[in-house]
Amino acid sequence: MGDILEMIAEATRKRVEDAKLVTPENVIRDKAFALYGEHGRNCSVTFRDALSAEGMSFICECKKASPSKGLIAEDFPYLEIAKDYEAAGASAISVLTEPEWFKGDLKYLNEISKEVNIPTLRKDFTVSPYMIYEAYLNGASAVLLICSLLDRKTLEEYIGIASRLGLDALVEAHDRDEVKKAVDSGAAIIGVNNRNLRTFEVNASNCLRLRKDVPENILFIAESGIKTREDIKLLLENKVDAVLIGEALMTSKDKKAYLNKLKYD
Repeated sequence: MGDILEMIAEATRKRVEDAKLVTPENVIRDKAFALYGEHGRNCSVTFRDALSAEGMSFICECKKASPSKGLIAEDFPYLEIAKDYEAAGASAISVLTEPEWFKGDLKYLNEISKEVNIPTLRKDFTVSPYMIYEAYLNGASAVLLICSLLDRKTLEEYIGIASRLGLDALVEAHDRDEVKKAVDSGAAIIGVNNRNLRTFEVNASNCLRLRKDVPENILFIAESGIKTREDIKLLLENKVDAVLIGEALMTSKDKKAYLNKLKYD
């Protein structure tokens, strides 16, 4: 399949350019900042604060499909799923908005953000400030910034834009160099993905290997390949603050029960 991440990124760049033909960037930017001036943050609890509680925090994902699994949920009652996550004690909800490989949609983010009282993360392949403005206007509390797609200067710029809209930035890394880039860019939240986004292969110990490279004043999130209560125990022992869980939850018939089963006191 080649470099999956770059294929998705290229399609995302085209998606943004197409969107700009409908609503120019200066228009959506001004709309976002005007709304922020009137209403402030999208959620009373910030994404970062929600993940800072004692013990393990859970970011639960609403995801219809993926490049590695194909269609995960043909029946996709996303509002029901999100409400179940919230009822089961999720700290935040990650919502896929990438339309081609993940079958996501901004409307999922918009509607879920209105229906739950916990922060939402726009999970997408952010390649333009335009996508940060979209995230705010559709109710997000945080955006995903992937180190593999952005140089340090751009990371700093995007973190700054997000902050000015009351959004947190989850800066995602996969290897030691990317972790250093994330730290040097001023990231307050770093997620280490156990999945290599270029091949979609998973190494569940990747986050543990890189934990020591992230200062303890930065929130540390483990992403991908987390499936059992024993996984959670090991992550807690290694001072991981939160986990982002997607496919394991989405493929479970009883998502609320599965999440409750993962919790480790």
